[in-house]
Amino acid sequence: MTQINTAGNQEQATASANPLINSSNEPLIETKGLFYRYPRRGVVLDQVDFALYPKERIALTGANGVGKTTFLHLLVGLKKAKGGEIIAFGQSRSAEKEFVEVRAKAGFLFQDPDDQLFCPTVLEDVAFGPLNLGRSRDESLEIARNTLACLGMRGFEESITHQLSGGEKRMITLACVLAMEPEVLLLDEPTNALDKTARQRLIDTLKFLPQAMIIISHDHDFLAQLATRTLVLNEGQFLDGDKALDEAKLMEECKAVNTISGSTEAQSDRQSLVKEDAEA
Repeated sequence: MTQINTAGNQEQATASANPLINSSNEPLIETKGLFYRYPRRGVVLDQVDFALYPKERIALTGANGVGKTTFLHLLVGLKKAKGGEIIAFGQSRSAEKEFVEVRAKAGFLFQDPDDQLFCPTVLEDVAFGPLNLGRSRDESLEIARNTLACLGMRGFEESITHQLSGGEKRMITLACVLAMEPEVLLLDEPTNALDKTARQRLIDTLKFLPQAMIIISHDHDFLAQLATRTLVLNEGQFLDGDKALDEAKLMEECKAVNTISGSTEAQSDRQSLVKEDAEA
């Protein structure tokens, strides 16, 4: 299990603590020409090529409804691609049975924690993943207790899940994912409904985890503290985040110049009219 040192103000994880973490330079997850469209919304992913490498933390941004969550769902087989290829952990995946292994190796943190927590108590929720992977009940409970302790959530084992705060639920869902010892983390709006303290705690935790990550978020400060690179999903394509930012800045500068130019021309026209009236 990934170990996190909660002593002091930082929580630290090391890749060596989890033998399942891939240290090669081959992509963990890759797509080639990935295509998906909705009957009414139309195309959201158009021939997308993508690769996630070990230790990368990719920020995936873009406007609401462009297909970011859809992309994550496709990677783990929750939706079926309309075209292209998904290669996960060294194998091409298309059939549902082929994605079962992917979902065990790619931990998905849903946007709404309530979609992920369904057992009466916290301990049962966190132990569910290891149990589902074939671990014994005693081993699963031990993994669950250790994971909660590593995340600073010791004492929550018998808490009623639906009575927790938003920040507590978010940390418990992260524990549920980490208890399965994934190689990749897929995080969909992880800071939703978190207060300042809970948000910083999540940042401190994620920052030192060894897993590669894809992070969907509109929280730009959060992403700035975690991401190693940024992609922007726009009109079905992934754009380099830095280039997209530069283009956006250029457009804003051009807009500002045009506004100033238009204002100067309008002022000149008014001055001419005033001068003409005075001469008349």
